[in-house]
Amino acid sequence: MPAKIAINGYGTIGKRVADAISLQDDMEVVGVSKMSPNFEARLAIEKGYPLYATTKDVLPKFEQAGIKVHGTLDGLLEDADLVVDATPEESGFKPAYEKAGVKAIWQGGEEHSLTNLSFNAAANYAECLGAKFVRVPSCNTTGLIRTLYPLDVHFGIERVLAVMVRRATDPGDSKRGPINAIEPELEMPSHHGPDVQSVLPKLNIHTIAVKVPTTIMHLHAVSAVLKRKASVTEILDAWRRATRLKFVRGAEGVKSTAQIMEIARDLGRPRSDLYEIAVWDDGVHIVDGTQLYYFQAVHQESDVVPENVDAIRAMLKLETNGRKSIEKTNRALGIGG
Repeated sequence: MPAKIAINGYGTIGKRVADAISLQDDMEVVGVSKMSPNFEARLAIEKGYPLYATTKDVLPKFEQAGIKVHGTLDGLLEDADLVVDATPEESGFKPAYEKAGVKAIWQGGEEHSLTNLSFNAAANYAECLGAKFVRVPSCNTTGLIRTLYPLDVHFGIERVLAVMVRRATDPGDSKRGPINAIEPELEMPSHHGPDVQSVLPKLNIHTIAVKVPTTIMHLHAVSAVLKRKASVTEILDAWRRATRLKFVRGAEGVKSTAQIMEIARDLGRPRSDLYEIAVWDDGVHIVDGTQLYYFQAVHQESDVVPENVDAIRAMLKLETNGRKSIEKTNRALGIGG
């Protein structure tokens, strides 16, 4: 019997996780919940997902909109083995999950302290086996872990400085900015460094962030001092032995995030999603054997999606071997490498 998964919050992340789950043979979506009867609620029904209102208070809104629901979140949780919470941060549903006795996964907008267990499939799958509550870190954090973890395993990392050039908002959001400005995050380090340490606690990392008026991707400029000397070829080989990375080349015309998203479109991905972290292989440089510089790009709408799928498998012990879960998820989502 496939594991029964509920999705609380059917927005940017929730709808992508629901579709990814529907492609797996060991889990199924038993329902999704929404606070408002918007276009995404109608699309959920069109896709065949049972729709629930999040609370009793919003039931009249769905009735007035002519959208039929199967009940409320409380009823959905009764039929679920695990719930993926993709609601806005600090929505406060943990007591409801505890009352229903279901396991739960939160997204990176929440603090690590909510679960005291943050998940990355390659780095700490085994630590999350059978866990009750888990958090999948943010898109930027996931992107950093994807490239830094293999480097730390193969060469050791003395220290990291990563500059996050962040998109202003997601493409579907017209309410946020900046519109015509570059906005520094004055907190130092930015929250991304401590967030990486929630999965890799021994990594010496500092991060700086700026927000720019674009919507399609984040860009990272990373400087890392390695403990052992390495060549560019060895760095790239270590990354190629890892997973969920996609190499691009400036020499082949991939000069910006715009061309990377064009690659995602040409791959025929749903919603043009790029689950992998894009790394410019001709932008990787080594100085004096240990000083590494590189650039990577993160599709903020989708890179955490495969991590959510693997977290489900770990928590429900559908697969106890992390590598096997990653391979299974990758096959289902068409992720190479």
